[in-house]
Amino acid sequence: MSGPGVGFEFPTFEVSWLKRDLLLFAASIGCTADELHFLYELHPSFSAFPTYPILLPFKHTDLDVIDFYARSNSTPIAGVPKFDTRGVLDGERRIEFLKPLPVSSEGRRFEIRSKVLGVYDKGKPGTVVETEQVLVEKGTGDVFSRVVGSAFYVGQGGWGGPKGPKTINFPPPTNRKPDATHTTPTTPQTALLYRLNGDYNPLHATPEPGIKMGFGGPIIHGLFSWNSTCHAVLQRLGGSDPKNIKEFQARFASPVKPGDTLVTEMWRMGKGEGMAEGWEEVRFVTRVLGGKVCLSNGRAVVR
Repeated sequence: MSGPGVGFEFPTFEVSWLKRDLLLFAASIGCTADELHFLYELHPSFSAFPTYPILLPFKHTDLDVIDFYARSNSTPIAGVPKFDTRGVLDGERRIEFLKPLPVSSEGRRFEIRSKVLGVYDKGKPGTVVETEQVLVEKGTGDVFSRVVGSAFYVGQGGWGGPKGPKTINFPPPTNRKPDATHTTPTTPQTALLYRLNGDYNPLHATPEPGIKMGFGGPIIHGLFSWNSTCHAVLQRLGGSDPKNIKEFQARFASPVKPGDTLVTEMWRMGKGEGMAEGWEEVRFVTRVLGGKVCLSNGRAVVR
């Protein structure tokens, strides 16, 4: 597909992580004490929670906090207007797990390679930028994960770009109850803990950005809800085994505020076309208890 910005490659950057980073991530998304293989570095099956690579484009090789806005604004996309990241929200993320992530990058070199898949002008509401990010080990060229994501730049549309294709939807069944349900409570500190993984957007820490965007104050990272929902799916339907998930995706539908309780409902859909024996599609929805859906279009491939 061609269009403004399509194929634009962002500068490649090196990423790194330690066992401690994996422990913090697992704790911050709700892994529990009966999942010590995600939470205790001396466990004989110690593993990275599968979605950890989603953090690396924020973290890079940092050991300390960084200026989120400065980094986000560092590379404008050729052929399209320069968008203000102070008004950006996550749209949708899909990750494919291609190789198990090592529990530390120490002694190896990894990098993120990113390119633009599409830039879509939605008029007055804003602009959608769709990108692909792959985690690659330098030297071997092995690809560990592939993420396709969209960012929505609020109120930054109307520049004459293409509207974009229709999205593919994965609605849950309406004729039967979910096969599993999981509840994830949050607290006023949830986002303050999660941001220590490397996602330092001020929107999730201080009231001013959220007030300006109409949220009334800070909101929890959409990727917290996304990652904690993946944990719910893997724990309930995949035995908490990182080898038992192949794909995961969801659309960010509405904000979550600190203190909200998240409820995820999951439906087993059976073996999908082209899937290997033992794998099946799972569809899910996550909503705020007593409120709106916050993650829609949920789909995972689980064993």
